[in-house]
Amino acid sequence: MSPATMSQPDYSHLLSVTHVGAIAQVKITRPEKRNAINTELVMAINACFESMPEFVKAIVLHGEGDHFCAGLDLSEVSAMSVPESVLHSRRWHAAFEHIQFGRAPVIAVLHGAVVGGGFELASATHIRIAEPSAFYALPEGKRGLFVGGGGSVRISRLIGVPRMTDLMLTGRVLSAREGHDIGISQYSVGEGEGLAKAMELAESIATNAAMTNYGVMHMLPRIADQNIQDGLATESLMAAVAQTDPATLDLLAQFLQGKKNKVQFKS
Repeated sequence: MSPATMSQPDYSHLLSVTHVGAIAQVKITRPEKRNAINTELVMAINACFESMPEFVKAIVLHGEGDHFCAGLDLSEVSAMSVPESVLHSRRWHAAFEHIQFGRAPVIAVLHGAVVGGGFELASATHIRIAEPSAFYALPEGKRGLFVGGGGSVRISRLIGVPRMTDLMLTGRVLSAREGHDIGISQYSVGEGEGLAKAMELAESIATNAAMTNYGVMHMLPRIADQNIQDGLATESLMAAVAQTDPATLDLLAQFLQGKKNKVQFKS
C-alpha cells in the first residue's frame, strides 16, 4: 500500500471534533484520566490541528468531564532514556506548534485542572476563557521533572519568569481568579458558561479577514520577540499586506457605507 493510500489512525476515542459552520469544536475525551496527555493524544492533537479543513475560521478547544487537562500522563515517562525523552518533548512541541501557528485562532475553555502539560497546552492557544473551577499548577518541579511541552517559552511569556519560577519551585496552585488577575485567561465566566462564551467569540473571530487573523496569530508573537526596529519593519510589511487584501477592502467598504458599527464600549 502506498503512503498516499494508507489509512490514517483513528483518534476518535481521544478527540471529538464537530463543526458548527466555520467553527470547529475540538474536545479532549479522556475524562477517566482527567484528560491527561499521553503519546497517542499528542499524536491526535498534532494530526487534528495539522489537517484542519480550510473552511474552519475559528477553533474552540475544551475538555470532557470535570477537567480541561491534568497534564502529562506520568505512566509513560518513568522508564524513558535521554534520547527518548527529547523525542517525547519534541513531539509535544510539534503538536502545540500546529495550535499556536495553525490555520485558525484557537479559544480554550478552561475548567478544573489546567496543570503541567495541560497548562502548556492552554498557553499555546490564543484566547483563554476560565470558569471558576479552573486551577493552575506546574508540579513538575516537585516531581523531579522540567516542563517539556513548550512551557518554558510560552508560560514564561504569559505570566513572567518570576511567577513561573514560583510555581515550579514551590508547587503553588493558583485559583481561577488568581490566574485571571495575572493574565492566564482573558475572560472570566460563570461555571458552565465557558463553551457558550467561546462560541460567541469564535463566531465574531470567524468574520475577520483571514489575513488579519493570520497576522495576529503568526506575526504578532514573532514581532514581540524582535528588537524594536526589526519589529516595526515587520509590522509595516504585515500592515501593508493586510490592508491590500480583498477581504479587508470589502470590510472597509462596509464600514464606510455605514454597514459596520463604530467602536463603542458596552458595559
